[in-house]
Amino acid sequence: MITVSIDAMGGDHGPAVIVPGAAKSLERHPELRFIFFGQEDKVVPILERHPRLNDASKFVHCDVSVRMDDKPSQALRQGRWKSSMWKAIEAVKSGEADVCVSAGNTGALMAMSKFCLRTMADIERPAIAAIWPTLRGESIVLDVGATIGADAQQLVDFSVMGAAMARALIEVKQPTVGLLNVGVEEIKGQEEVREAGRLLRQSNLTTLDYHGFVEGDDLGQGTVDVVVAEGFSGNIALKTAEGTAKQIAEYLRAAMGRTMMARLGYLLARGAFSQLRDKMDPRKVNGGVFLGLNGIVIKSHGGTDAEGFAAAIDVGYDMVRNQLLVKIETDLKYFHGRRANGKEPALEVSEQSG
Repeated sequence: MITVSIDAMGGDHGPAVIVPGAAKSLERHPELRFIFFGQEDKVVPILERHPRLNDASKFVHCDVSVRMDDKPSQALRQGRWKSSMWKAIEAVKSGEADVCVSAGNTGALMAMSKFCLRTMADIERPAIAAIWPTLRGESIVLDVGATIGADAQQLVDFSVMGAAMARALIEVKQPTVGLLNVGVEEIKGQEEVREAGRLLRQSNLTTLDYHGFVEGDDLGQGTVDVVVAEGFSGNIALKTAEGTAKQIAEYLRAAMGRTMMARLGYLLARGAFSQLRDKMDPRKVNGGVFLGLNGIVIKSHGGTDAEGFAAAIDVGYDMVRNQLLVKIETDLKYFHGRRANGKEPALEVSEQSG
């Protein structure tokens, strides 16, 4: 069995979406068990409408819930030990749950997760990894918002962790890794990105295959299994892709209803359009994974529906089932151990960085 702790009060819609989402995930994975944290009068009535989920669940009442507009520092100060978000994370720390899933405030969730679970050895700052649909299938993209302005060593650590996640989720033995840059030439880009590329080229890691620099259009092409970026550019890329998918969907919807011939064409090609809609559905790839922590935390989009929240739970299920933490810990220990023994290239310090 895999136990999932749920922040039932998180997101834009709270229990009205989160509980039915858990019910959908349970249908796909009958071995799942749940612990819901939230306000009893809002969660329990909805939970009782899903008898099968109710039988597979435990409920814990929490008086406090983190609001979507709370500042991370404020949420951490006021919500520790009392809020549904903190209790859901704490269940992972205590071993009561295997993974935590929340659709709540991203900054607060990251702050609480880092404070409660702590980062792994040799990891200075965690990353958020997203599943990215591509022409070849799926890729992993990180960081998409946790670490703004990552240095070279952090980018290398992101590469190691992202490759471990690709091995756990996509089941690729030696994932290809690329650093997001403004060009593929080695002389282009910020100094931190170029230095991270040098470290990865010379690392000779057997757990990943460093491809080199990749550009924005490579994300959709699926040029590599793992795309690594610092959080600012990664978040912009993620939001741009989501916005573009919605824009294209609106264009198609408008075009198909414009004339009688267009409507007829839609009816004849309805199967193809259904497949396209499914491919472009952001709910199918909902769920960002917090990497670098001593525990698995999944962040769902706050505005998603039940199907999207179920997808986030599914990601957590796959991460636990495929032993994500063990893979990351093993890879990081190997890489940093080689660095300590002088078998890996040292980080160069420029005059500008002191």
